Amino acid sequence: MTANTQAPASAPRVWIGAIALCAILAIAGAYFAPWLHYLFKPFTTLLIAVMVWRHGGDAEPGYRRAILIGLLLSTCGDVFLMLPGDWFVFGLGSFLCAHLAYLAGLCGRARLFAVMWPSLAYAALAAGVLAILWPHLPGALRVPVIVYVVVLATMAAQAAVVWRRWPVPATALAALGGAFFVASDATLAIDRFAAPFGAASLVVLATYWIAQTLIGLSVRRLS
Repeated sequence: MTANTQAPASAPRVWIGAIALCAILAIAGAYFAPWLHYLFKPFTTLLIAVMVWRHGGDAEPGYRRAILIGLLLSTCGDVFLMLPGDWFVFGLGSFLCAHLAYLAGLCGRARLFAVMWPSLAYAALAAGVLAILWPHLPGALRVPVIVYVVVLATMAAQAAVVWRRWPVPATALAALGGAFFVASDATLAIDRFAAPFGAASLVVLATYWIAQTLIGLSVRRLS
């Protein structure tokens, strides 16, 4: 089967099962076996990208390309965030570029800010997260974190805008994916800077791969 051939309806289920299995191994590795984490963390996100490449051929080419770029940049971010040493800024930059790619794809489906309430809702949520983080953020990270939060909130809001303008399964998946991404990154930031807790890796990684999988599954025809 070529990348542009429409896949059977059952094909994504097989990929979702494989992605879930790899995600479970990566999460387990974060607690019990670092080598599993190092292997399966980037592999899980890369597997989502391969799913999009193999089974997203009936979507708009620009949207499919943007999501693929975002997933590949996210894979780079996965690697940076798990490397020994302080590679946080590089990981942040990789995910920032990934969200810009997702945003570009979403803006191809609907005009930016075409519906205002999602932007207002996510702006309020972003402000709340920043208020929690602000006293704990190192001075050098305050501007990069603000930029990242604004771009992430804009991407998630635009996914909701697209869903409101085109209420079909593909856009609903992207809107849910954006919401899960906000939940994942907010948890990661709070755990890293404000209030660490033992289950953080489980919550962050589970919501992260749910987000990426939903966004990947949104690469389908708007019908």
